[in-house]
Amino acid sequence: MSRIVLATHNPHKVEEFGAIVAATRPDLEVIGYDGPEPVEDGVTFADNALIKARAAAAHTGLPALADDSGICVDVLGGAPGVFSAYWAGHKKDAVANLELLLDQLADIADPHRTARFVSTIALVTPGGDEHVVEGLWPGRLARRPSGDGGFGYDPIFLPDGQGGRSAADLSAEEKNAASHRARAFVALAPLLADLER
Repeated sequence: MSRIVLATHNPHKVEEFGAIVAATRPDLEVIGYDGPEPVEDGVTFADNALIKARAAAAHTGLPALADDSGICVDVLGGAPGVFSAYWAGHKKDAVANLELLLDQLADIADPHRTARFVSTIALVTPGGDEHVVEGLWPGRLARRPSGDGGFGYDPIFLPDGQGGRSAADLSAEEKNAASHRARAFVALAPLLADLER
């Protein structure tokens, strides 16, 4: 079985990507990255995804995928955006990030709580080929968390077309079929198909 490294130390993302990749390339095993974390000093999702994928490919000698993703809130001009993981400070505290965002939007009426999850995925090969794809998952923000699944901002994100359920209310299968990462992966799949088997 061929292997591809996902440039993250987040086991949730490895599991999610593994399920998405298996649907198209069951012969391709997604493994987590055990190397040093590069400094993510890009100003766009694409910048940061490429930084991580380049580091993982160089460290492991394997093709590398890296996802840089976040939530973009329209009334905040697209913020938190690339700062989603650090919205409440550099501790990367998901609960604090979520609570801060809810507090900032406390007085915002429902019609103005539109948002989208963005996933930008970079694929970098040891030979230096680089590709970037993007997926958007539109929706709006709830006033309080709901659901036990997912992670990060999932409990307050109400994706369009899901009957008011949060991303954390969806089953793993439902989320993997509709999420921003799944949408980015649709564009990524032909690139993975071209990787050596």
